Amino acid sequence: MAIETSPLQRIRINVIHEPAVVPMTPRKRDICLNFGIPPRESPHVIAENLDVHLGAGRIILLSGPSGSGKSSVLRHLSDQLDKPLWVGRSAFPANRPLIDAVAPREKLSVALEVLTACGLGEPRLWVRRFCDLSDGEKFRASLARAIGAALCNPSPGAILCDEFTAILHRRAARAIAHNLRKLVTRHGLTLIVATTHDDITADLQPDETVRLGGMQPELLAHIPKDRVVSLRRGACIERGSVRDYRTFSPMHYRNRDGLGFVDKVFLLREAPGKDPLGILVFAHAPRELALRNRATEGRFTRNMRRLNRELRILRRLVMHPDVRGCGLGHWFVQNTLPLVGVRFIECLAVMGAVNPVFEKAGMTRIGRCALPPGRMKLLERMREMKLDPFAPDFHRTIGRYPRVRELVKKTIRDWVAAMHSGNRYDVECRTPIELSRAFRQLIGDPPMYYLWDRDEEYPGRAMQPADLEPTGPSHGDRANPHEPQRAKRDRGKDRHHPAGDGSMKPRRRSRELE
Repeated sequence: MAIETSPLQRIRINVIHEPAVVPMTPRKRDICLNFGIPPRESPHVIAENLDVHLGAGRIILLSGPSGSGKSSVLRHLSDQLDKPLWVGRSAFPANRPLIDAVAPREKLSVALEVLTACGLGEPRLWVRRFCDLSDGEKFRASLARAIGAALCNPSPGAILCDEFTAILHRRAARAIAHNLRKLVTRHGLTLIVATTHDDITADLQPDETVRLGGMQPELLAHIPKDRVVSLRRGACIERGSVRDYRTFSPMHYRNRDGLGFVDKVFLLREAPGKDPLGILVFAHAPRELALRNRATEGRFTRNMRRLNRELRILRRLVMHPDVRGCGLGHWFVQNTLPLVGVRFIECLAVMGAVNPVFEKAGMTRIGRCALPPGRMKLLERMREMKLDPFAPDFHRTIGRYPRVRELVKKTIRDWVAAMHSGNRYDVECRTPIELSRAFRQLIGDPPMYYLWDRDEEYPGRAMQPADLEPTGPSHGDRANPHEPQRAKRDRGKDRHHPAGDGSMKPRRRSRELE
């Protein structure tokens, strides 16, 4: 998004701190006598005749140790601004989810962009109330709310934040600083932050930095550049195992799904020996997908040998919440695809509708999968029965009415069979709460389909550009008329590990990750 250049607003900083007169007390008298301290401190010049320049797409950083006057300078700047937006001073609506409090007049995609940039990239947090967040999450939510308010205003004021990222893990602070630099530039915002931490400067890339606490205040000007996040410089990719996924499973919005027949697992670490920042899981792919057949011109139709030899599915990409949105995810995918050892990699991702991580990694978005057969009838039937799967007492409805329980169990069984998962999800031994959780995950919008071809031959020219840009929730996937019959015929016959030569060799099933 191009930002029109506008004249910069020059603000001169003159801040003198004059301590208030404190009444003399016996203890104060003793301190003054014992340490030779005057009863009243002399005025202290914090900053004098320093000019900062504000404008669209600019960031001003106030840095220095605690007590150096950053907050005083920030308040001085606020007094000279029109309609400043302070982080943490806007109350959140009571008993409303976080997603409704951030950029409420903008599109949902804008709100998600802001939340992710501020370090809140987990869907489970988007539906929580502000009062249910941790202290670190509350800071990030307040930051997102202020930015959202600026985006909703045609002539927004500057956003001011004191103690910027002070209570956050330093890894998260660096990622958020990098994200805000992109966000401010993209949307033409103005951001003024004060912090004691210098480790975020390289990622924040402020246009001007005011350094306080030295012999004389310093004003440093910079030219922001399109840099990668500093976390990437020492990052390394290494092989992992299904056991490593247990750490990341709770961080995924569909953490209860099975992984299928896993082929390879890769870990992303900040540096060798450091904690992992992300994980990629590649597995053997389902037998038939209509969008795969369209994109590859039927290359894998009824050809299990070729499918097992040439193609894998990217089953999971999970990044640590601290580093989401800063570009590490697509870099991780992009550099891992050639390591899998096959020509084709495909991916089904619901989040693809709002996060282009796989496209940035070099995969082609083919389209949105069609709704599974019977899905529309299922939803209509639930409406007729006046059932709301997102009602808080839906699990009680499952436990109370056998008809509803059978409907839910059948939907889950059909999904397990269609996905050809190597992990049995035995619905008969599940509690109503477990069934309701699984059911909610299956009735949402169908995922986007992505394909990567090492040889760059597919998708071929036969696919029209319109085929690659779906326009509706179920657009982009014209199902093969023979597919339902094939799925029914092949159901229950796929519990094997396809070897590279197409032979059926048994393999130990991956453990269910719940």
